Amino acid sequence: EAVKLVKETSISTFDGSVQEKLDKIYTFDHDLFLALNFDGGEVMDTLMKVLTSPAGWTPLFLVMFYLMWRRGSWREVLLFVAVLGLTCLLADAVAGIGKHNGWIGSWWQPFEPRLRPMWEPALEGQVHVVREGGLYGTVSGHAANFVSIACVGAWFIRRRWMTALLVAMVVVVCYTRIYLAYHYPMDLLWGTLTGCTLSFVAIQTLKHTPLYTRLQAWRKAQA
Repeated sequence: EAVKLVKETSISTFDGSVQEKLDKIYTFDHDLFLALNFDGGEVMDTLMKVLTSPAGWTPLFLVMFYLMWRRGSWREVLLFVAVLGLTCLLADAVAGIGKHNGWIGSWWQPFEPRLRPMWEPALEGQVHVVREGGLYGTVSGHAANFVSIACVGAWFIRRRWMTALLVAMVVVVCYTRIYLAYHYPMDLLWGTLTGCTLSFVAIQTLKHTPLYTRLQAWRKAQA
């Protein structure tokens, strides 16, 4: 009932026609979500909780750092961390707009936040919930951040096998968010688009700064 009250309050400023359109937008991927969300047992639950966390991908991140260090020295690693840090900071902020949280979360107040699947009254009793999360899920911050890691990492490393591993990481993480009932597929799609867009902007910005020339010089020196 509390969730229903929050939802009703959040949409009180919308007229009937707008709300009808929002209802269609917000429910069209319910069937796909329910097809992918299921109770896989205790082992599956634990695995999903590990893989949904950045800590669960520590071995892959260490390999990334090693490849960058070998190719361009520790300075390339620091540059990568700086670029990725700024990209993820922006990705988190942009994702927070849809949830009305974060340091720019108030930028789009008329937007109606979308409840996470675990809190959706229409899906009550149909969702497998492993661990409760926040009330709203659009846009997925996990998707935005992991896609940023994959895009920026792939651009720095430029190894096909590593790019394939990073893409696989994104797919797995996105699925864990559905399995854990934190996000619908569209939440993840918006997060993916956010991560791709901000990564592109970050890389293009870097290429137009003196740091890019230095990066090329570091790599040449290590060759």
